[in-house]
Amino acid sequence: MSAHPTEIKLHQQSRLLEIAFDDGAGYQLPYEFLRVHSPSAEVVGHGRGQEVLQTGKKNVGVREVSPIGSYALKIAFDDGHDSGLYTWEYLHNLGEHQDELWQAYLERLAAAGKSRE
Repeated sequence: MSAHPTEIKLHQQSRLLEIAFDDGAGYQLPYEFLRVHSPSAEVVGHGRGQEVLQTGKKNVGVREVSPIGSYALKIAFDDGHDSGLYTWEYLHNLGEHQDELWQAYLERLAAAGKSRE
């Protein structure tokens, strides 16, 4: 059984989504990190190797966060992206692996000669 959130807070000034889970885990996930790791087909593609590198998202903001049933969040970003459902399991995984996911993203950006700006 996967963990469920006990608290979700948006911090607009620092651009962080803070989430605490009932298994004791808690994470602060930057908006940019959430945006570039969106579970939407626009970002992950429709199969392995079809991922689309997201660039220029350093200052992305969140317009709205909506609960989807009792299993996910829908996040509307201020760059117009609002597809993809962030399930509790997916958010927990992002938090648990944040450092290595972020490093891999920065390496992909550098390899492509692209920027976060």
